[in-house]
Amino acid sequence: QVRLVESGGGLVQPGGSLRLSCATSGFTFSSYVMSWYRQAPGKERELVATITSIGSVPNYADSMKGRFTISRDNAKNTAYLQMNSLKPEDTAVYYCNARATIMWTKHDYWGQGTQVTVSS
Repeated sequence: QVRLVESGGGLVQPGGSLRLSCATSGFTFSSYVMSWYRQAPGKERELVATITSIGSVPNYADSMKGRFTISRDNAKNTAYLQMNSLKPEDTAVYYCNARATIMWTKHDYWGQGTQVTVSS
């Protein structure tokens, strides 16, 4: 059974930091590209950051560059999102995503999300 479980969200003041984790099981984590998305109330889900299966070439949405860092630990089957200098507009539900094409079959898995609220 495939599972992606996000944790680490919460309430933080502007300028603060949070570290999100995405613990996975049920698939070969090291073969999957991992991404973080977020969805704010009334808005569409947007890509935050992506990291390749071997942890190289992280990619970020422009508004997150320099503030957010995506990483992964293939030994622990876990992806992370370090978020610094948080702003109220970063308030959203953050989702972990795993995707891969294996033997011509696309696999796309999502976690249930974790709420991040940036407010004073």
